Amino acid sequence: MDALAALLTGPRAQGAFLLRSVFDPPWAIRIEDRAPLTVLTTVRGGGWIVPDGAPPVPLRVGDLAIVRGPEPYTVADRPETAPQVVIHPGQVSTTVDGERMCEELDQGVRTWGTAGDAATVLLSGTYQLHGEVSGRLLRALPPVLRLAAEEWSSPLVALLEAEIGRDEPGQEVVLDRLLDLLLISALRSWFARDAGHAPAWYRAHADAVVGRALGLLHTDPARAWTVHELAAETGVSRAALARRFTDLVGEPPMAYLTNWRLAQAADLLAEPDATLAAVARRVGYGSGFALSAAFKRVRGVSPQQFRELAGAAAG
Repeated sequence: MDALAALLTGPRAQGAFLLRSVFDPPWAIRIEDRAPLTVLTTVRGGGWIVPDGAPPVPLRVGDLAIVRGPEPYTVADRPETAPQVVIHPGQVSTTVDGERMCEELDQGVRTWGTAGDAATVLLSGTYQLHGEVSGRLLRALPPVLRLAAEEWSSPLVALLEAEIGRDEPGQEVVLDRLLDLLLISALRSWFARDAGHAPAWYRAHADAVVGRALGLLHTDPARAWTVHELAAETGVSRAALARRFTDLVGEPPMAYLTNWRLAQAADLLAEPDATLAAVARRVGYGSGFALSAAFKRVRGVSPQQFRELAGAAAG
């Protein structure tokens, strides 16, 4: 498994919030839902994503944007348009004065806005819980990632548009998987296009030695790796691997492995039925105590404290 494949195993939408939004200008929606990740694409008209304290990002027909939360932002026909609607956690919509208006904007199955034949049509998919998207993936992304129509295209957008308004048995699962596929496809294109802005571990994948070492660590993180064993698998000396790995990735092999194991553990701890002992076995620690000690040493909190904080944030 390469580094990117390991990273992209994270997205697992479960009851994601998917919506077709239809508006005539002027329109502006303030997003304060604190969701970890949202995918936006325009199928008619156009608009802007306006992050707080950052330059506006255009969103034209065929463009796709990935917005990393939980910071608020505005989506509007023009950057200067004042918000008329605010989206809160739980996808509750209100006026800027706090009056609920979900029913007034309902236009049918997963369609929301002012009129079905409006000048602007946006598709959005929101991952609502932090455990659905790997924290390691989120940290690798800019606040707003935009793929222009001329740089990227996918048949998945048309398929999502066709499916988003259907109301059939199992439709929620279909939409969840379409959202995952769309996100993964877009991220793969972005990482390939902007390798210069990608994380060091992604750029290091192109190196014959370090790329293979990263693949081995990602494929089998639970194995009791040593630098000596990793060097033997990659065909270089221990010293050469350690030096080359550190230069390209930014940290030694075993430190990288520890952080990768703990990132996986953090995602697994979000699952309510996962025990500490089971998580420890899956990520390469002999006991829950060993995992807890490593987790607290690196992350500053115990796994139990992390789980409680994550649950409070999700709530």
